[in-house]
Amino acid sequence: MKIFDVIKYEGDNSVLVWKFPGEDFNTLSQLIVHETQEAIFFKDGQALDLFRAGRYTLHSQNIPLVRKVVNLPFNGESPFHCEVFFINKVVSMDIKWKTESAMPIQDPVYKIILPICANGQFAVGVEDSRKFLLGMVGQIKRFDQETLMNYFRGILMTNIKDYIVKQFNIRNLSFLEIQGNLKAISDGIGAFLVHEFEKYGLRLINFNVIDITPVEKDSSYLALKKALEKKAEMQVLGYNYQQERTYDILGTAAANEGTPSEFIGAGLGMGMGINIGNTVGGFMGSAISNVQMNSEKEVEPEKPKEKEEESSQSFVSCPHCGEKVPKGKFCIACGKGMDNVCPQCGARRVAGAKFCVSCGMKLDNGI
Repeated sequence: MKIFDVIKYEGDNSVLVWKFPGEDFNTLSQLIVHETQEAIFFKDGQALDLFRAGRYTLHSQNIPLVRKVVNLPFNGESPFHCEVFFINKVVSMDIKWKTESAMPIQDPVYKIILPICANGQFAVGVEDSRKFLLGMVGQIKRFDQETLMNYFRGILMTNIKDYIVKQFNIRNLSFLEIQGNLKAISDGIGAFLVHEFEKYGLRLINFNVIDITPVEKDSSYLALKKALEKKAEMQVLGYNYQQERTYDILGTAAANEGTPSEFIGAGLGMGMGINIGNTVGGFMGSAISNVQMNSEKEVEPEKPKEKEEESSQSFVSCPHCGEKVPKGKFCIACGKGMDNVCPQCGARRVAGAKFCVSCGMKLDNGI
């Protein structure tokens, strides 16, 4: 059995707890605790005497709990078996975290579901060595930042994801706006985690969310990114989406034979600020009408002469203005009444005549 004369730890600040490799000492052994450390003696799973910074000779007077458990005498050199843990009280900075799986979040502005990832860092320090050692460490020989992260991963991810999702939904932040709210989000998540770390004797110094971004290769994100880039381009060039579609239509029309040149020319003018909807509608309507007229001309048979005669008989000459107008009670050219003309042929009626002197049609009453 080797008796260790000096008990001390020389290591880096990334280690929060380190167990001394030897377990056999005597009451003349020297314990050295550095300024940023504390040492705790363990026996049979019990946390016994705690030592802060300083150099100690382990005589029976300054290890009362060990002496009581081991039944050491008050005087003389007495060997004993015990475990010694060194706790690093220096703040552990830059402990990195990240969401290992994406969070599916519906963007409240663009109404699409985006897989969101986040990452950041936090810093902790041991506040209560005894509580930390009993609650977290147990019989682990080395407890470093990586081990701490593994222990707290579930607690961290639950709180981080829950809080970030709420920022999108409750505050209606889009994925573009979320980057401008990282400080507020960091403080909000940190406020929840403070109490979780306190349970294990740890003090949360700071918690930071460094980045919240969609998964770069996601198809929804790529489509939205392309649309936003197109929108920015159109804003710089000074036209909108409707004009963009107009240019596409005009480009297609120009590639087709038979498209009226005035239609394309007018379309180009629209890009300079003319009312797009009305102009396009007018020219499209005109183009469609031309096509319909041409089609009718191709398939419409010639009308018989008697049909033309019937068509001509449906018009009469107004006795007031002389215009050729449809039969009716009033002239559509001058608006005057046409009761004194024959409704059949339009000839002026003779006063008192019961029949038209021109075509012989019976009249209802005389004038």
